[in-house]
This record gives sequence, structure tokens and C-alpha cells, in this order.
Amino acid sequence: MTDQQTEAPDNTAVRTALWRAMHVRVDPPPHVLEDEIGPQLAAPDDDWRRRPDMDPQATRGFRAAMVARARFVEDLVTEQADRGVTQYVILGAGLDSFAQRRPEVASRLRVFEVDQPGPQAWKRRRLVELGYGIPDWLHLVPVDFEASEDWLKQLAAAGFDSSRPAVIVSTGVTMYLTKDATAATLRQIAGLAPGSTLAMTFLLPTDLVDAADRPGLRASEEGARASGTPFLSFYTPQEMSALALEAGFKESRHVSGASLAERYFADRTDGLRPSSGEDLLLATT
Repeated sequence: MTDQQTEAPDNTAVRTALWRAMHVRVDPPPHVLEDEIGPQLAAPDDDWRRRPDMDPQATRGFRAAMVARARFVEDLVTEQADRGVTQYVILGAGLDSFAQRRPEVASRLRVFEVDQPGPQAWKRRRLVELGYGIPDWLHLVPVDFEASEDWLKQLAAAGFDSSRPAVIVSTGVTMYLTKDATAATLRQIAGLAPGSTLAMTFLLPTDLVDAADRPGLRASEEGARASGTPFLSFYTPQEMSALALEAGFKESRHVSGASLAERYFADRTDGLRPSSGEDLLLATT
């Protein structure tokens, strides 16, 4: 039995952090995102770069997609902070390292990282061991989703002010949830203060994915199923936008992976581009 108090982050969280690090190690500058802290938190084996899922060529599209979505989120958070928003909520935070990498922005906010109790306790310990600590503006909020704990109640108990606008981000989560569960989360977020913004990623159905990227998507599906966390939900952009508006958001916008490629990779000479398959919902209350 796993000790919930010391449960390590899941494979997906570790892989995402390592892909962000690989971008700095194997792709030439300019780097879309520089994350050397993620692998410090993950503490992988010394030969982690030899893992099959870190192969520099085979995974370059996935690697690019991970740094593109992270950069988009951080640009959004910075933009909202400049507009006076003071709260940032990360649902399913995993090994997110924004607070450690971008303290000049994060310290202007109250950052709330929401995650399962075990992995979050593990991350808290690693932050202390590495000397980063837990500054006053960073709130690690443990929520046992498997026991159906209300994350909004836990957030309020940690100091979140529901009467003030916030940026709420959920990346790499919706594919593991039923559509009913995602709709319920959207309704909760839509009820937050006017001026709040949600950025949420979602996987596209296979027929909307570029043909060259479909084998990679199928391999990801198979890997997720084998690890006991199968992909449950895929969405067309129209379906995800409709879900947000039905939940009560005032505005909903589709941000395609292709638009992130144009924004962050257009001038590269090495041909690095994000793989297709994951898009973003951007919705406001």
C-alpha cells in the first residue's frame, strides 16, 4: 500500500516536467520556456535522458507542445496580473514550477496549487529540501478528488477570496475525467467573481488530429491505459466551447495548438513544432 503522505507524483507529472527540461537541453535557443527546476523537483534517476519517452527525436513534437502550453499559461497569468488580478489557481498542479521560476510575477499574486494530498506533500518536502521553501504567497491546497472533496471549499479554507477575480488553469487533466465531471468543474468556476479567466486544455478526437500525429496519440492512449489512468474524454472545440457557455461563462474562445505554434515557433530554423491533438479553452466569467 502506498503511503499517502509520501506518494510521489504520477508518471504524467514527471514526464511533463522532464520534457520541459529536455527542451532546454536538446533544442537550440531561443527557448520557448526555460525550466530547470522541474527535474530538480522530480529527482529522476541519473540516466533519465535515456528513457524511451525522452528520446529527443521521437518526442520532439510532444516536448514542444508541453512548453507551448506552459508558455501560453504564463503569458496569460502575467497579462492578468498586470491588469490587477491577484489570485492564480492551478488545478492538478503536479510539478508546476512557475512559483519558483517566475517569482517576480508570482510574488505579486496569491498562488494556489491544488493537488492530491500525497503527491502534494511529496512536493512540499522537495521544495523545502531544495531550499525554495513555501513563501507566504504560495498556498499548497491538498484536495482528495478520489474522495469527492469539494476543491472550492478547500481553496476558501486556504485563503482564496471568491469575491475577487482569479486566473484558473487546468492543463492535462480533462482527458482523465468524464464529461460530466468536467461540466461540473466548469459550473463551479463559472460561479467565481466576474472578470475571472479559465484556461483549460482538452484532447481532440482522433479525426481532428493531424495524420502524422495520430500514431503518437494512440501510443499515449495505450500508455495511459496500461498505467491505470485511461483517457476518458475527447472534445471538439465546438463541444468544449458549448460546455463552457452552458456552465455559465460569459465568453468562450478556442485556442488551437496551431495558433500556439505560430505564436511561439514561427521563426525557428530547426523545424521544431508542437504536435497537434491538444487545444485550449479560454473562458471568462
